Order: sequence, then structure tokens, then C-alpha cells
Amino acid sequence: MHKIAIPAYAVDRALARRGRLHPFDGLDPARTALIVVDLQNGFMAPGQPAEVAQAREIVPAVNRLAEATRAAGGTVVWIQNTITPESERSWSVWLGNFADADWGARMRQAFSPGDFGHELYSGLEVLTGDLTLRKTRFSALVQGSSDLDATLRARGIDTLIIVGTATNVCCESTARDAMMLNYKVFFVSDANACRTDEEHNATLGALMVMFADVRSTDEMIALLRRGAAPAAAAAE
Repeated sequence: MHKIAIPAYAVDRALARRGRLHPFDGLDPARTALIVVDLQNGFMAPGQPAEVAQAREIVPAVNRLAEATRAAGGTVVWIQNTITPESERSWSVWLGNFADADWGARMRQAFSPGDFGHELYSGLEVLTGDLTLRKTRFSALVQGSSDLDATLRARGIDTLIIVGTATNVCCESTARDAMMLNYKVFFVSDANACRTDEEHNATLGALMVMFADVRSTDEMIALLRRGAAPAAAAAE
């Protein structure tokens, strides 16, 4: 697991700018979605081209968050990184300049629908009623990447909990775009993973200051349960 150490400058800057560490006091579970980013074999299985070994370690936390989100009345969305012939053409800058040589060819294969690498990791508890969406950019919310924004808005969702891999690429990109699309964003410190503690903590610091409420898995589950309590009491 990552050793969480949010930079002191980020904590100080957040406190100076808003007078408190956490921008959100709570959430409405019915308007909340857990967004699970790219926890696929291509990022998680040994020997795969984009393997992030630390991502295997966050699976229990992600499953706990998914269970708590469902129990509170929220929505769970599993995102799959996807490469198609059309996305290769429309995002040629990445595949043509940042993912060339042998690694690029392996990435194309692994994240093509139908390949083992494209499938969700077997340790994840994906249930009937959850949503599964494909994206073709790092961010699931950038223009042209996926149907995520339209899907969320159709369900009245205004709050996102971001987990997955890689912390500093697809998860961070999705979180930044979500906040700029006016979603309230929670980013879970111990349910995101990348290759090094340094990269992971740098993202936590950047998001804490400007883009997201950074919380632990335990804190997030407590918020979900607290948010669900009023609705449960009203139904009794």
C-alpha cells in the first residue's frame, strides 16, 4: 500500500484558502456515484503492459466502498480504459508520440475489447445493478471520452467518489474534469494507486488544494452511512 504523506504545503494552502481542510461536510448518497477507474487486468495482472502492482492492494478498499455506496443508495460505476481503431485516429498524439515502440503495441492489444487486459480484475465485486462504461481518454469526463457525464446527470448525480488507477493519470484527470464540470469530488487516498508514493502523494496534494476533498476509505464509508441515516429514519 502507498505510504500516505500529503505535502504540508498542500494542507497549509487549503487551510489558508478556505479555513478548513475538507470542503464538504457530507453528501447525499442518492446523488452520489463511486467511480472506479481502470481496475482492469491490463493495469493489474502480473506481466501486463501497464501493470501497477500497488493497484492489486487497493481491491479490498474498493470493494468496501462499493458495498457501502450501494447500501447507502448510491451508484457504482466501473470504468474500462478502451482503445479502438477510432480512438487511435482521434487521439493519435498519445499513441503516436507517447506510446510508440513495443509498449504501444502491447497497450493497443491489452485494452482492445475482448482481450484479457480489457476485462475488469477478477477480485473486484461487480454486482448486477452496477454500471460499466468504457472510456477512450485518460479522463472519463473529457469531451468525447465516454458517456459518463450524460449518464450521471440523467440520474441526478452531483457527487463523485474517485478510486482506481493510476492515481496521477486517469484518476487525477477524471477528478479534475469532474470538479470543473461542477461535480463535488471526493478522492480516496488509500483506494487509488500508482507506481510510487511520490507520485501518489503529489496528486493528493494538488487535488486537496483545488479540486477534491481527499478522504480515507474509512472516512468515506462513515460519510456514506451518515448521509444515508436521515433517509432510513424517515422511512421508518
